[in-house]
Formats: sequence, structure tokens, C-alpha cells
Amino acid sequence: MTRFTLPDLGEGLQEAEIVRWHVAVGDQVKVDQPMVAMETAKAIVEVPSPFDGVIVALHGKPGDTVGTGAPLVDFSLAATAATATTDPGIARGGVVGRMPESDTVIQNAPQANARTATRRTRAVPAARELARRLNIDLDAIRGSGRDALVTLDDVLGASPAAPAAAKPHIPVATSSMRPAMEGTESGEIEILRSLRRAMAQSMTLARDNVMECTVFDDADIEGWSAQGDYTVRLLRAIGAGCRAEPGLNAWFDGSTQGRRLFHHIQVGIAVDTRDGLLVPVIRDVGNRDAAALRAEVNRLKAGARDRTLPATDLRDFTIMLSNFGVMAGRYATPVVVPPSVAILGAGRISRDVVAVDNRIEAHRRIPLSLSFDHRCVTGGEAVRFLAGVIGDLQLPA
Repeated sequence: MTRFTLPDLGEGLQEAEIVRWHVAVGDQVKVDQPMVAMETAKAIVEVPSPFDGVIVALHGKPGDTVGTGAPLVDFSLAATAATATTDPGIARGGVVGRMPESDTVIQNAPQANARTATRRTRAVPAARELARRLNIDLDAIRGSGRDALVTLDDVLGASPAAPAAAKPHIPVATSSMRPAMEGTESGEIEILRSLRRAMAQSMTLARDNVMECTVFDDADIEGWSAQGDYTVRLLRAIGAGCRAEPGLNAWFDGSTQGRRLFHHIQVGIAVDTRDGLLVPVIRDVGNRDAAALRAEVNRLKAGARDRTLPATDLRDFTIMLSNFGVMAGRYATPVVVPPSVAILGAGRISRDVVAVDNRIEAHRRIPLSLSFDHRCVTGGEAVRFLAGVIGDLQLPA
């Protein structure tokens, strides 16, 4: 019997949830045949068979969470297949898909660390904080970001230097947990999974790492046509805000007190899905026209709601947009997600009474809420950015 364990699905995550099995015990499978759909915090991934053989056991049922490296499928291999796949690295499930049939063992060990003791590993602040909590040595990680920058995904994909503390037990609600007041019902505890678990972790990091401040204002859009594309105009306005004040299109590392400004504008847009919140990223916003921006927004929203977006569409935003007003809400205090330093929230458009010269008129206005990390962004920088956003939104076209 050969055991296949859950491989790294290529997203730097340490666990995945079984969505559905495509095979059953006793089935004959071929190499690269889809076996199971696994849901991570970012996407649904089809895991193919690494072997030709017969399924002996399936470890887990739909809804179960499986850790990377944990048993997933047991196989009985044909003699030829067993001979060709005796590398223990394959049996551990380190690679998804077909393996080259060769006697050569390919080592994927990291290269020797060339950093000196006096040079500190470059890492985004959220990654540094998570590494500290998980007891992971940052110096042992090869960063996947630009100039070997260690990202949150790199830390999530690393192994802790010591055994992690046991996860706290979360009991299932019983009659003893019900409130004393008659006629009420507590319901059962729902363990957070997938996107909701990722959101909880992200918000915890934000709470612990950001000194947040929010400013509010409104943009008068009475000069727009009735069919104005609000999301595209907001994206364009963010580009104008970044040109007026580049300091909000940045990352900040609190542990090194370092700020990194970006020339390109990568806007993470918050998308509400039935499974939770996803933040796909629109690239190079400052250099795209309205039609290209609209096409990209449509693609990312559809992919987010279908959970078909690749991990590359969900990382490395430099600033965020929450267009919550399409549903409800006027003002908010959006949460800054490190290592970025700002998020713009757009509330529900309404007709407000405004003074125009010596008369009163009713104008359409967009309420704006700008949250920023006050550790590295000054109030002056924040309002300059917001003034740039408002100035662009108030243009007629």
C-alpha cells in the first residue's frame, strides 16, 4: 500500500477542506485523474492522482479539514507503477500531478542562506508578526516577493521551529450552554472555515499591527451622467489620489520602521460572497482605461463568487477599496490590512441638500470613508489623498 498525503497546493496555506470526492474505495485510477476537490482560503483546487492504481482508503469526508502533509488517499499500486514511484517524497504527496519516471531524485531543498548575522531578513509586517506567533525562523525562509521579500504566504507555507501549541477545544453547544432565559435558543457553534477563518486571521493581524484612523467626506457627483460606472470611477479616483499623495499607495513594516512606496497601483477590492470575504486585486489601475477596468472588475467578481480565481489574483495589493454602499451604509471605518496602509470605503449614494451660491439644491453625493495607518501616514497626507479622490470624482466625465 502507498499513502498519498495532502500536498502544498501552491498557495502557501497549511490546510484545506474536502469539498467533494471524485473517487471511491475500490476505484481504478490513472495518473492525473482528478480525485478530490479541496477548498482553501483562496480557491477550490482539484487534486489529481499521482499514481496508477486502486483506491484502498480515503482519509476524510466532505467538510473535513486536512492539514498539508496529512494522509489523504491510500493506493494499491500495479507492479509497474510501484516500481516507477518508490521515491518517498512522492508518497508523501509533495507534488501534485505527473512525476517524471526516472531514477534521478530531484532535490527541492532551499539554497544555503547567504544572509549575514548583521543583515535582517526583509519581510512584510504581517509576515513577521505571524512568524513570531508560530515560532518560525524568518532567516530560514526564501522570500517569494520582490528582492526576496518574505510575504504572509511564505510564512504560512513554512514549518514552525518547534511544535505548535495545541488548538483550543471549541465545544459543541449543549443544553448546559443555553441561556437561562426561557424561550431563547443559543444555536450550535459553527467552526469558522475557509474564507471566514482567513478573514478572522487577517483581522486579528490588522488589530494587532495597525494604528488606524479614519477621515470622512463627500464627493458631489451631480455632474455625472445617470449611467455613471461608480466602481470604475472610484478606481480612477484612487489613481488620482495616489498621484496627489503617493504615501498612501505603500506598505509599512512596523518592526523595521520601514515604508515602501509603489509606482504601480494595485487595488484590492472587497467582494462579498456566500462563503465570506475575498479580496481580488486589480493591477496597474493608474494605466488602464475605463473599459479595461470594467472588464477586469467583472472577471474578478465572477471568479471570486465562483471560487475559481488563482492565488495570483488575490495577493500583493498596495491599497484597498470597499464599495459597501452598493448594498447599504453611508459611512464606515474600513479596516486597514497590513502591510498596506490605507483603504477607501464608498457608501450609499444619496441626494443631499446642498448650498449652491445663494440657493438650495439637491445633489447626488458619494459618502467617503478613508482609513489609514497613522504610524506612517500623517493626517495631512491622508486628507491630501482624499482631496485628490474627491476632485476626480467631481469631474463630469
